[in-house]
Amino acid sequence: QVQLTESGGGSVEAGGSLTLSCVASGYSRVTPRYMAWFRQSPGEEREGVALIYSYSGARLYADPVKGRFTISQDSQKTTSKLTMNNLKPEDTAMYYCAADDPWSRPTIDVGNDLTPANMDYWGKGVAVTISS
Repeated sequence: QVQLTESGGGSVEAGGSLTLSCVASGYSRVTPRYMAWFRQSPGEEREGVALIYSYSGARLYADPVKGRFTISQDSQKTTSKLTMNNLKPEDTAMYYCAADDPWSRPTIDVGNDLTPANMDYWGKGVAVTISS
């Protein structure tokens, strides 16, 4: 059974930095083709933040975080990090790690996968709070 476990959330002042980590476990004979980060504020829909394709290394970023957030992945393709710099109060949210299941999803939509519908596994989320 695949599990995604996030860590690294917390509270910082505006302008500060945080790094979130996500460890994927339980994949059987495959690794995720992509891992991603989403966030959700109270009363808002879950939105994509960043995604990394495991084999090409290509990255997708939501416009609000471009130039401030960086997604990375380890060589085993089972750990993803989201480094967040120059944080703003509007970055306050629950942050969720997500990944695909190569067994159940035969094709991917390269370049358009940063959407909740294209994720098969989710972590429980970590809270990020940015004070002004």
